[in-house]
Amino acid sequence: MTSLTTPAEALSARRRRTRCLLGCGTAAGLLFPALSFGQAFTRSGFDLRQHALSSLTLGELGWLQVVAFVGTGLLAVAFAVGLWRALRPGRAGTVGPVLVGIYGVAMVGGGIFVPDPELGWPPGAPAGLPQQASTGSIVHTVCGAAAFLSLIAAGLLFARRFAGQGRRGWAFYSAASGVVAFVLTALPWSEENASVRFAVGAVIISGWLVAVSSRAREETD
Repeated sequence: MTSLTTPAEALSARRRRTRCLLGCGTAAGLLFPALSFGQAFTRSGFDLRQHALSSLTLGELGWLQVVAFVGTGLLAVAFAVGLWRALRPGRAGTVGPVLVGIYGVAMVGGGIFVPDPELGWPPGAPAGLPQQASTGSIVHTVCGAAAFLSLIAAGLLFARRFAGQGRRGWAFYSAASGVVAFVLTALPWSEENASVRFAVGAVIISGWLVAVSSRAREETD
């Protein structure tokens, strides 16, 4: 005899799938900084003060950073699907998932297309900057900019949603994350400390992903 699924059981199964997808946001937010900084402080010759985290895609162990980019991107896309299922209708439930999805796709692109060797990294590379950037390096830079800007915009969008719910602490945190990340990565600073600023910005937006993932899972309970 074939058992029929009741509406309550179907709703419960859908909620479990949504929570699983939302949990991918936590995994995405932890994976990139864990793999990136784990390598930044252990790979010989790498200096975070002058080498960008994305440069870890180069060299013998570069595949680990490629995994960081692509894995984070795929998990972020899954998280975006979870947000779409959990938060619709409303602007945060439609535009928000799209912005997070753009971040995910951009991170995958950032792993597929890698920057050029420069500043002595990886070991054996020229000490200076390349005279002309390769196509792959240009695409990588565009993907990086899209990733940062999309999550910055998402942070500001969710700040508005949290404010509308009366969650002032969450609204402030979400807005502050977006603003600080923008200041660190988008304003015309000196190139001398660019790698450190972008690393801090990556930590901020990764932390925001973890926090919003946790908050969204709680809302589905």
